[in-house]
Amino acid sequence: MTHPTAAITAYWDAAARDFDEEPDHGLRAPETRAAWSDLMSRCLPSTPSDVLDVGCGTGSLAELVAGAGHRVTGVDLAPRMVGAARAKLTAAGLPGRFLVGDAAAPPTGQETFDVLLSRHLVWTLPDPAAALDAWVSRLRPGGVLLLIEGHWREAGQGDEPYVAGAESLPWHRGIRADELADAVRPLVRDLRIHPLGADTALWGGPVSDERYALVARV
Repeated sequence: MTHPTAAITAYWDAAARDFDEEPDHGLRAPETRAAWSDLMSRCLPSTPSDVLDVGCGTGSLAELVAGAGHRVTGVDLAPRMVGAARAKLTAAGLPGRFLVGDAAAPPTGQETFDVLLSRHLVWTLPDPAAALDAWVSRLRPGGVLLLIEGHWREAGQGDEPYVAGAESLPWHRGIRADELADAVRPLVRDLRIHPLGADTALWGGPVSDERYALVARV
């Protein structure tokens, strides 16, 4: 029997080849790229900061973050995603460190960061509450937790089913903003929710599910 972690790794490794075809993944359209760049600039510190991007995928947000002058470390379970992220920043002439590892428990030792960034990840986690605890513990005092999430109508890549047993994941169809806020609030201060679903530029077109950014400080 395939170990669940191995199945998840294989799924995202296979997804890496076409991952950037989605408008909000590859950020290839100028309008989409500009919208995400603006969102990052509004949510991240204005001074150069150490940013941990967990579940970094192919590195599109990491590229924007590094391009804004921040020092970025990306973590992803799928080696092909990490390889794509490294290649993307190298091609852009930007610095960045990328590690293969579990985004729920990033392999960064005792390092702490000014920002922890996660986008569309929590639905894949077997224990999201433990991951939130781990992420907050990686932040320096006054650090920023930035979670870009949603409550999905579907989970997985396009019409392809996710790994076997995904229906048992606690947040396998995403999580509503109020529910995620309730889970995060005991760990942080100054928590804010920014609705994003109506900003079609972010997604490359209209979306019908709930999408938002949760921004908090520790």
